[in-house]
Amino acid sequence: MQRRRYLEPPRSLLALWAWRLAIFSLPVVLLAIVLARAGLFDIQPALVTFGAGLALAVIAILLAVLALVVIWIDGRAGAGGAVAAIAISLMLLAYPAYLGTKAYRLPGINDITTDPNDPPRLDAAERLRTRSANPTRYPGMAVYQRQTAAYPDVAPLSLDNPPKVAYDTAYAVVTKRKWAIVDARAPQPNRDGIIEAVARTPIMGFRDDVVIRVRPDGTGSRIDARSASRYGFHDFGANATRLINLLNDIDDAAPPTPEATEAPAKKGQKPPAKPAPRSAQPVRR
Repeated sequence: MQRRRYLEPPRSLLALWAWRLAIFSLPVVLLAIVLARAGLFDIQPALVTFGAGLALAVIAILLAVLALVVIWIDGRAGAGGAVAAIAISLMLLAYPAYLGTKAYRLPGINDITTDPNDPPRLDAAERLRTRSANPTRYPGMAVYQRQTAAYPDVAPLSLDNPPKVAYDTAYAVVTKRKWAIVDARAPQPNRDGIIEAVARTPIMGFRDDVVIRVRPDGTGSRIDARSASRYGFHDFGANATRLINLLNDIDDAAPPTPEATEAPAKKGQKPPAKPAPRSAQPVRR
C-alpha cells in the first residue's frame, strides 16, 4: 500500500524577519528606558536608542503586512508569526502615539508657572542642568499667554494659614510624592519660603525641576509654583498637570484655621466646612 506524503508549505521569510525585528525591538526600547532612568548619560543616547527601537517596530509592521499579502497569495506558512509581530510592535508604539496626539492638541511649551511677572527662580536647578539642557530663565509673557489658553486652572494658591504652616504643608506634600528635594528654605520675616525639587516622568524617568514659593498674604499666605522640563520643547501637558495636582494636594493637606473649627453658635447647626481656597488669579499684562 502506497503511503501519501504531506509536504508543509514553505515558510514566509518576510514573516520570519518581521517576528525577529519585533522581538529585537523590545530589549532596545527597554535599554533606552534604563539609560534614561539611570541618569548616567545625557538624554541624547536614551532618545536615540528609544527612537531606534520604535523604528524597528515600524519596520516589523511593514514586513508583517507584506508577509500576510504573500501568504494570502502563495499559501506560505508564517501567518501567526506575522500577526504576533504586528501585535508586539503596536504595543510598543501605543504610548508614543498617545504622546503624539497630546503634542498635536497642546501647545509646545515646557515651562509652567503660576506667576509670570515674578516667576519662582530655579536656582538649584541651574547648577544641576547640563549645557545641552533648557535654560532656567522663564521664557516670558508670550509663553504664559499660550499657557493660560491651554491650562486656565494653573493659578496661585492662597491659604488662611501663616507662611510657616503653609511651607511645612508643602514640604510634607513634596516628601510624600518622593520628589528629590535639592533646596529648602523656611520662610523668614524678610525672606520667602522656597522648596526646590526634582520630579520624574512615570515611564522614561525624565527629570523635571519644580520650585515652590511661599509668601505672606495678609494674615495668610500665597503659594506660587513653577515646573519646567530639563529637555525638549514640548512637555505634553505634564508640567501643568503636575502643578494643578500639587497645589490641590497642598490645599487639601493644609490644617484648618481656628475660625473654621469654632463650635456652631446654635444647637443643631452643622459645623462649618473647610473654607474654599482663595484662588489668587495671576496678574495679566
